[in-house]
Amino acid sequence: MNIIINHSSMIPIYQQIVEEIKSLILRGELKENDPLPSVRSLSKELKISALTVKKAYDFLEEEGFSKTIHGKGSFISQESIYLLNERKQMEVEAAFSSVVEKAKSYGMTEEEIKEIFFLILGGNYD
Repeated sequence: MNIIINHSSMIPIYQQIVEEIKSLILRGELKENDPLPSVRSLSKELKISALTVKKAYDFLEEEGFSKTIHGKGSFISQESIYLLNERKQMEVEAAFSSVVEKAKSYGMTEEEIKEIFFLILGGNYD
């Protein structure tokens, strides 16, 4: 598994690990029931504390992206792809909502907003 962390980033290392693993799931490089590296092996590979990796794995499990089986390790959960897709959709909906509110505050009509939307998509509004 190829996880890249930036030691000079303002983002905590455990959070970088979490985001990298989520990204691997989204790209299909990690699938349901795929094992995550052991805490010890990933900490050696990344040259960081095992506690940092454990914190990242605990966070992933709390959010439903992984499951830990005592004595066997951590694995990608069945819900992980669903959770990520749901979050992406919520983020896009929030962005659209913000843009629509801004357009309305400028006095644009729904028809004008729809026309812009279809122009951006590259289609015809007709």
